[in-house]
Parts: sequence; structure tokens; C-alpha cells
Amino acid sequence: MKQKFQISLCSKTNFSYCSIISLHIINSGGIILKKNVLKSITVFIFITLFSTVIFAAGTQGFSGNVAEIDKYGNVRLDVTEEAVKLSGVEVGDILEVKFNDKTLILPFATAYGDVDRSSALLRLNKGFVQMAINYGNFATFFSVALNNTVTVSVLEKGTYKAQIELRKLVKSEERKDYPSDQAFANFREISLGWIKPGILFRTSHPSVADSRSSYVAAFVEEYQIQTIINLADTQAELQENLKNSKYYEDLYNKGSVIALGMGVDLLSKDFAAKLKTAFEFMIEHRGPYAIHCLEGKDRAGIVSAILEGLMGATVDEIVNDYMITYENYYSMVKGTERYDLIAKIMTDQLKEMNSNKPVTDLNLRSVMFLYLKNTVGLSDEQIALLRTRISE
Repeated sequence: MKQKFQISLCSKTNFSYCSIISLHIINSGGIILKKNVLKSITVFIFITLFSTVIFAAGTQGFSGNVAEIDKYGNVRLDVTEEAVKLSGVEVGDILEVKFNDKTLILPFATAYGDVDRSSALLRLNKGFVQMAINYGNFATFFSVALNNTVTVSVLEKGTYKAQIELRKLVKSEERKDYPSDQAFANFREISLGWIKPGILFRTSHPSVADSRSSYVAAFVEEYQIQTIINLADTQAELQENLKNSKYYEDLYNKGSVIALGMGVDLLSKDFAAKLKTAFEFMIEHRGPYAIHCLEGKDRAGIVSAILEGLMGATVDEIVNDYMITYENYYSMVKGTERYDLIAKIMTDQLKEMNSNKPVTDLNLRSVMFLYLKNTVGLSDEQIALLRTRISE
């Protein structure tokens, strides 16, 4: 519901030049300023009657407050999608973002993958503005708290659109668009290095209410998976999802499913603690093992890479396995600019585990070992037992 009224604003330097401002208050979610100029003048207006403010007089942007911080550290503002549209901010714009004592230059994007790993962005998510870091925790990294005020203004119009188009990833949710059931399920065996054949698998979620999970569940049962590492769900989410797969539910009732609710920041204390729990669970339970998140792409990708590196895989083998998911979902072709851009995500993650120093086949195993020991907190004995569980 909109309420409309008008006020007159005059130039401070010449009160004979005035403008009529129409204020439309939208469900207390924002203020839209429309300017009907009676004389040629620029009036700069910043009104803070409500939490969301849209700038007037040629300045494109908005201001709002932090309303929610999710479990991954993504920050939701109380700025609605409608308010953004009316502010003049558009996808592809480069923005100046100010909060607390910080000023960031960020793109207004559509998805996390529109920026490089560990880079920040603004986007719309579920009808509101979100601030996030691709593979990171925005709230922790930038010390954001609830009710912090955030001011956003446009620096450049549309200059990031080309990058967004290059990185744009859209996958089909219909089986007919995939060459096989396994490609659709993103289910596959990991058998690199010294990993024993038939002992370790990675996949998308086997037990959610979507078109894909029934195929995944069928493979989980066919390959007689005995232990599941669920990187995506919290315990509450797992309880809700159990109803979607009888075999998965039976494994849970036997104590063979662990739900970790992990983020994607592999250097965070939360990620390290949950990864330690995951590998201790594997040590305590027998295989075959299945590791999954929601799509079997990011969290499942990095956890699989750690095990692959620990077990003697090469850097190229790890990257190739990671990219199979993108070949399955997005028909990516090796050697293209888009393929190389996504493949860099994995090589960057390997470097992060090595204090941002290069990782090669010569040091890969030791990098994984030291990451598990020094960052994750596994003992030498636990690492040896983990290797034994999945080795020939």
C-alpha cells in the first residue's frame, strides 16, 4: 500500500528556485523520491524517516540497516527489491558501500559465483539486498552486526555486466537435459591416488524434495553406502529431510549419518571444527562413504579434494574431478575461458590451505597433512586412521 504526500524543497543559495518532491511510502520498507523540477536546479536530498532511504536528485543508491545474518555470515539488509529498482541501482553496477568505518567497492551481482573466490558482492536474495563473500563469511570478516547502517551509491553504471555474463551458470532441473542418471544426480566414485575402489563417493543431496534427489538416493542404495557425511544440513534440517529417502532414513537410525551444517570458508574456525567432526565420524564408521552437500559442488568439492590430496592425487586430477560437476550441471567445456575461470576456484582453495603459496604435485600431500593437523586439529594417529579407512 502506498501513501503519497508532497513537500517543497528550496535551494539554500537561492530560495526562488524550488522543487516539488513526491514521497511514496511503501509498506514502511522504503521511501521513493520523485522530483518534478519547477526550475533548473539540483537539490541533494537525504531523508531518513524510515530504515530504507533512496537518494534523489541524480544520485543513485540507497541506505538501510542490517536485519539478519545467516549461518554462513551472509548479511541481509532491510532494503527490498522494489526499493532497489526505484533507487536506480541495477545488476552490473559498481557500488560504493559504506558501513561502520569501512568503505568497499563492490559489484551488484546476481550470484556468489559472479565474483572470484573470497571476493565480496551485493545481490538480491529472496526479495532483499544481501551482502556476501563468495566462499567466505562477510559478517565475520567485516565485523558486521545487526542494525548496522549501510549506505550504497553507484560509482559506475553497468561496467560489471560482462563479467556476470561470463560467469553466469544456469542448470536444468529436468533429467531429460542430462546424458545419464549419474550426471543428473552428480553422483560419482572417487578413486584417485591410493583411494580404494568402491569406498568413497561424492554426490548431491540424496534426501531433499527436488527432482534430483530420488536419483541420488537410488545410487546411494545401489552402491550400498554405509556412512554419509552431510555437509549441508543442520540437525533440524536433516530431521525435515529424512522423509524423502527411506534408505537414508534407515542409515540415520543406525547412527551412520552426520549433519554438519558447514559453511564454505575453509580457513574459518567453524569449518575446521566441523571438518574435524566429519573425519572423526568417518574414522569411527565403516565405508562405503558418501560425502554430500546440496548440489555436491562446493562443500563436497573441497572436502573431496582434501581427501584426494591426502591420498596421493595430483593437482590436475583434483581440479578435473572438481570440474566434472560443472560439466554435468552446466555443460562446461575444458579449455574455454569460462572453464578456466571456474577451475581457478579449486586451485585458489589449495593455495589458501598453503598460506597462499603455490601448491604443486611435489608438496600437495604435505599441504593436506599440515592443514588437517594444524588447522583442523586432527592428530597424526587420526590422519593415519583416516587414510587407512579409504585406502587399498
